Amino acid sequence: MAARSAAEAPGRGCPIGYRYGAAALSAPASLRADTLWIAGGLYGNAEALQRLLELYEAEQGDKALVCNGDFHWFDAEPACFSTINRLVLGHVALRGNVETELADPAEGAGCGCAYPEFVGDKVVEHSNQIIERLRKVARNFSTELQRLKALPMYLVAEVGGERVGIVHGDAQSLAGWGFSQEVLACAPGRAAAQESLAAANVRVFASSHSCLPVLQSFADGRIVVNNGAAGMPNFRATRYGVATRISVRPAGGALYGARAGRLHVEARPIDYDHAAWQRRFLALWPPGSDAHQSYHRRIAGGPDYELPLARRAA
Repeated sequence: MAARSAAEAPGRGCPIGYRYGAAALSAPASLRADTLWIAGGLYGNAEALQRLLELYEAEQGDKALVCNGDFHWFDAEPACFSTINRLVLGHVALRGNVETELADPAEGAGCGCAYPEFVGDKVVEHSNQIIERLRKVARNFSTELQRLKALPMYLVAEVGGERVGIVHGDAQSLAGWGFSQEVLACAPGRAAAQESLAAANVRVFASSHSCLPVLQSFADGRIVVNNGAAGMPNFRATRYGVATRISVRPAGGALYGARAGRLHVEARPIDYDHAAWQRRFLALWPPGSDAHQSYHRRIAGGPDYELPLARRAA
């Protein structure tokens, strides 16, 4: 048997079943609201989910909450896993690579993250081990896994007459990195994003997956917004997650935002109980564990990424 290439190694490759293409999102909208909250990357942080729901409940008017994947990850304990699943599935949800690899694993996909070359091998190895441990917990929840398997990979919403494409990864696949801050920092990446916006006929693309937030405006009035992680700090020396709010009206408290046609697109902080979450994380993932090695530094004090870098003008 031929050796597996680096790009096909578990955690690196993108399974065929993850792929859909931007044109798939040109379909009619299946969700309508005046305000959308979109939160990807909760990563099993029950405290962040609780705070997200509090902020969402305080929102007035016609609204919807979409959890766009990877709401599971660190919740490798039955009670927490069950709680996360129940609360998230009480709202609109998409499956991320984590939920997909729990409910319907692809052979050789590992964690399903499809990590690009700029992510180190150790991170990939740790993620593959994390998903294996989480699978052992998830096997006790066969009914819940069937619900996860049935979740869509993308959806289109209509907000104030504008079309919003919601994905976990990017316009091409569930685990795509085309809407990452790294790819959108280069001209070819921005050009590809513009092509995807046009092909999907959407004013806004909202994503997560790549774990760091970015709001990229384009000269034609369209936007790609990535909330990074709702369940982890996203900027240096911070202790809050980030969610995306898209609405016909602005709201106070945004970290940054931009207009897209009639829409106000905002990054909102999820200021969860950091001390409680860190205690829970350390109880499940003590020093030396895979999640601790990959994520504890970020959980404790944020990544090496500054808030001003996230808001990018056309």
